[in-house]
Amino acid sequence: MKKLSFYTYSFGCRVNQAEKEVIDQEMQNQGYSLKNESADISIINTCAVTHKAEREAKQLIYKLKRENPEGKVVVTGCSATYWKKNNLLKNLPVDLVVENINKQFLVKILQKRLSGQPLYNRPGCTSLDKYLNSGRLLIKIQDGCQRFCSFCIVPYLRGTSKSYMIKEIIGQISKHKNLNEVILTAINTEAFGFDTGETLIQLIQQTLTDSTVPRISFGSIHPWSISDEFLDYYKKILPLKRLVNFFHVPIQSGSNKILNLMKRGYSREEIMEKLQSINRLNNMSLIATDAIVGFLDETDKDFKDTYDFLEKSPISKFHIFRFSKRNNTAAYYMAKNLNEPSPAVKMRRAKLLADLGKKKFEKFLQKNIGRTSSILFLNTEFEGHKEALLDNQVPIYIKINMPIQVGHLYEAKIFEYKKGKLFGKLL
Repeated sequence: MKKLSFYTYSFGCRVNQAEKEVIDQEMQNQGYSLKNESADISIINTCAVTHKAEREAKQLIYKLKRENPEGKVVVTGCSATYWKKNNLLKNLPVDLVVENINKQFLVKILQKRLSGQPLYNRPGCTSLDKYLNSGRLLIKIQDGCQRFCSFCIVPYLRGTSKSYMIKEIIGQISKHKNLNEVILTAINTEAFGFDTGETLIQLIQQTLTDSTVPRISFGSIHPWSISDEFLDYYKKILPLKRLVNFFHVPIQSGSNKILNLMKRGYSREEIMEKLQSINRLNNMSLIATDAIVGFLDETDKDFKDTYDFLEKSPISKFHIFRFSKRNNTAAYYMAKNLNEPSPAVKMRRAKLLADLGKKKFEKFLQKNIGRTSSILFLNTEFEGHKEALLDNQVPIYIKINMPIQVGHLYEAKIFEYKKGKLFGKLL
């Protein structure tokens, strides 16, 4: 009997990537063979944050069907949910759509609707997942959002907040052996525990005490999570050296006017103080952010406020998005009364921030020279050097003259910056 093969691809956030990992594992447990291309079944976990993300998902669907007409294409995630809700699937060559609300049952639905033949367990199947193969586990701790920021379609597609119980999360971690990092992912970390009576700090603490995983990190940590209580807790656990010093804080704008129009619920001054507090506690923490350019009514002055904020802040890495008006969001209706910058203006502003981000990240990389850090080896190389991650998620490249194990921790010293990369040696 032929063992059906499958391929998965995930667009967008680390929550989507964590969901992909679960799907990969469940598919393999049911006897499917993970493949990189031309699979019997392709599963695409889509994103709907921007028109670009939606367009890229459609391009992949067409590509997969063009190159493998007999293969089945399954779509899930935010764009897939949006397409189904708005009857936009007519011209897309997909065989099955699984909305976000049913994503956890995707494999069962797939078996029932598509396979048409019995499957059997295939023990010892090796995962091709880039995270698990490097000793890391992405785990979703929360889904949905109660914020309804004016630009964001996610709450309409994922619903309001739903958290996993801490004991469930610890149970999932304990199922995986030889882990050296757990990455906690959420649509909104602030909302973790709203529905269960638990807190993010309790989750971190219990993960520290109930697991032996050396590294714990966040996919993103949202502005509202960085409270005085969190900062006090971060200071307390710093000496343990188990929380990875990486904070991706999606701020979106540095203009108070735009933050207000976005309904973010904080000012530039408030968030600047939080970021500076992290930097004071550990100036080798890598702080990253998401920024949207070209939001409704964003003038040159508003953009300058954002540029100046990012330039002066301790943020060293930017992910830049050009504003996309999404149907049924508050911004969709606000656009009737507010001007939207032109595509050319958005592109120019995005490039200015990209150039600033490049300079700031290079400066941060160079600041790492001379220090020692634990490193976690990945399964990738650059010009004969093995890639690893420092204790702040920054990549480093090591020339290896001895056997090493991918996904394991070692100590290294950083000694050089060249070609836009850090290089070090094992201690």
